[in-house]
Amino acid sequence: MDNQNSVPVADRRGDGSRMEESRNGLSRRQALGAISWAALAAGMTANPALAAPKRAGKPSDAAKKAFVDDLIKRMTVDEKIGQLRLISIGPEMPHAKLMDEVAAGRIAGSFNTVIRRDNRPLQEAAVKRSRLKIPLFFAYDVVHGHRTTFPIPLGLASSFDMAVIERMARVSAVEACNDGVDMTFAPMVDIGHDPRWGRTSEGFGEDPYLVSECARASVRGFQGTSPDKPDTIMAAVKHFALYGAVEGGRDYNTVDMSPLRMRQTYLPPYKAAIDAGAGGVMVALNSINGVPATSNTWLLQDLLRKEWGFKGVTVSDHGAITELTRHGVARDNREAAKLSIKAGIDLSMADQVYLAELPGLIASGEIKMAEIDACVREVLGAKYDMGLFADPFLRMGKPEDDPVDVKADSRLNRQPAREIARETIVLLENRNQTLPLKKQGTIALIGPLADSGLDILGSWSAQGVPEQAVTLRAGLEAAIEGKARLVTARGSNVIDDQKVVEYLNFLNWDKPEVIQDPRSIEAMIEEAVSVASQADVVIAAVGELRGMSHESSSRVSIDMPGSQRRLLQALKATGKPLVVVLMNGRPLAIGWEKDNADALLETWYTGTEGGNAIADVLFGDHNPSAKLPISFPRSVGQIPTYYNALRIGRPYTEGKPGNYTSQYFEEAQGPLYPFGFGLSYSRFALKDLKLSATRLKRGEKLSAEATLTNEGSHEGANVVQLYIADPYASIARPVKELKGFQKVTLKPGESRVVRFEIGEDELKFINGELKEVVENGRFDVQLGLDSHDVLVQSFELV
Repeated sequence: MDNQNSVPVADRRGDGSRMEESRNGLSRRQALGAISWAALAAGMTANPALAAPKRAGKPSDAAKKAFVDDLIKRMTVDEKIGQLRLISIGPEMPHAKLMDEVAAGRIAGSFNTVIRRDNRPLQEAAVKRSRLKIPLFFAYDVVHGHRTTFPIPLGLASSFDMAVIERMARVSAVEACNDGVDMTFAPMVDIGHDPRWGRTSEGFGEDPYLVSECARASVRGFQGTSPDKPDTIMAAVKHFALYGAVEGGRDYNTVDMSPLRMRQTYLPPYKAAIDAGAGGVMVALNSINGVPATSNTWLLQDLLRKEWGFKGVTVSDHGAITELTRHGVARDNREAAKLSIKAGIDLSMADQVYLAELPGLIASGEIKMAEIDACVREVLGAKYDMGLFADPFLRMGKPEDDPVDVKADSRLNRQPAREIARETIVLLENRNQTLPLKKQGTIALIGPLADSGLDILGSWSAQGVPEQAVTLRAGLEAAIEGKARLVTARGSNVIDDQKVVEYLNFLNWDKPEVIQDPRSIEAMIEEAVSVASQADVVIAAVGELRGMSHESSSRVSIDMPGSQRRLLQALKATGKPLVVVLMNGRPLAIGWEKDNADALLETWYTGTEGGNAIADVLFGDHNPSAKLPISFPRSVGQIPTYYNALRIGRPYTEGKPGNYTSQYFEEAQGPLYPFGFGLSYSRFALKDLKLSATRLKRGEKLSAEATLTNEGSHEGANVVQLYIADPYASIARPVKELKGFQKVTLKPGESRVVRFEIGEDELKFINGELKEVVENGRFDVQLGLDSHDVLVQSFELV
């Protein structure tokens, strides 16, 4: 990094918070309601200053500061250290022990506990038994749903519709509040350029503009107008920073990156979430240019606090402080605690290092009390902002209102889940108008993912219950009931390697997720071909088990796993129309499927209502309009493949010999499917790009417009995408960059002029001196329905 010098921390103030997750995913639930803070007043008469006033509106910064400063003056050293600890119930911290720790004032909050009847005693221990009555907060990974699971973030980004993402976060926040959750470790906004990385599924794709928009929409949905409402939760953006750039796509690996690339591509989404009001930041597990994020003063103080002005709370990832010893930057846990506090880690997640080491470090003078107070101030500030001092039971409700059955189907939001999932399904191929299917005749559904309620939820599915998920089989049966016949066969397992099965089953500590069919692949394919021969059309549900697109699930290959390709080839040989439905959390190398499937749908993992949503698309009850938020490589050897790469001196030019150009000579150049690609049952044409001016003066704007026409026979929507290229600049610039998009719905035969405004905000970039600048010269404006096929016009900035 440019500057690893420490920065004074005594003036840091707090706001919001949270963290990643425990490997011990325990189930839990709770609901809304409001226990009056006055009911607790009797237990707080010795400390009247702690009774924060109820607020009709957002409190002033001065009122918050006065309240928190007064509280800090009353705290002992042990109580201050206690407010820097975030703990999960587990073997090392059973519920009874946690209760005692809370009563002693040694815990700030708990994560992964989402059952009201479990959490209420913990909060009562905090506000009735602890000396200063400081409330706990409860955190959880509400990433793409809570009780109701929505599509994975990569799918949500495919909607190119921020209203869809905000709605997902809003519904998820309400459900989480009903279980007493105060904060979420989301959104995850790491840019993903390497689909071998398992957490590609958890992010919003490869483009900084799109991911930044998704970050803002998520924070708006989670936090609403303020995180102190009974139906809002605080968002902690993660993983800060650059976690998606781990070397080789291998989880937890190192990141080595120029400051220029950081600022141009990888950092903008974090800043977007913070600018949108995210109250917390979860710090990444990786190192950055040799310095772990957890001890990185440049990252957490120079950049986050001083340059960006972040006023919220920072949280370590799970066990990250202890891991500084493994990174080799701390001799022991004592030094790890010292480095983390001085760098600016306010909350320590799931380890005992702060509790064990900070008292000695303070006594020796190696850590100043002002440094401890700064961290405590942020944690208390987060609790204040979440409304917990005004009402510790704000999101927990009254005992008599606890749900009888926390997993009751009535607690789900099925209609929003179905409507949102439909918007995330990408149509990649549709030869001879194979889709939409008719609800008649005999339909064969074949494939190992056709009836998996677990896998359709995807990773980080929170409190989603597999048995409540609508599988593709269930969705098809409901859609064609009384109209057509459905015949089924498994066809293959997703994977054949027993070692991989054992690895994936170890990820889930309580019960195996992967249950193999013991039959031979030959027997399963023979059955599948027999079933397919009875049908008029074959739907094949193939892809990845959800555990294959997850934390700690990096792959050496992005090919279709196991014997599924062999199954597809056998189904193709039957001569029946073949519709391939992909379920996966990363781009796969699907060249064979592209060339041979009659129709190809990328559904990602669509969540609780996934089967119904996919059926809606297959039968034309919904016309797909989603676009790819990440490029699909042709093979693993093409990685990284992303549309906005920098210009180079010897670029490959399509249609010309590739010799002595930058290319791989064994296969076709460019992605299999480009960023922004996605088809519709309608035929759309974008024509007549016009600029309102060919010269643009500083401080002014011009408009770019083109006419979108629905030339098909179905009403449908398409996403018009604005790209800008800066062909001559002081540094090499990307070949193009997304700068805007609009989703437009048109009836058959209808046309509409789509207009974008372009000003200096769309032209600025980070130069070689790491300054944000706009340079005069030519700019190419590109409008298209994907990043590859575009209309182009140019103007000069003068």
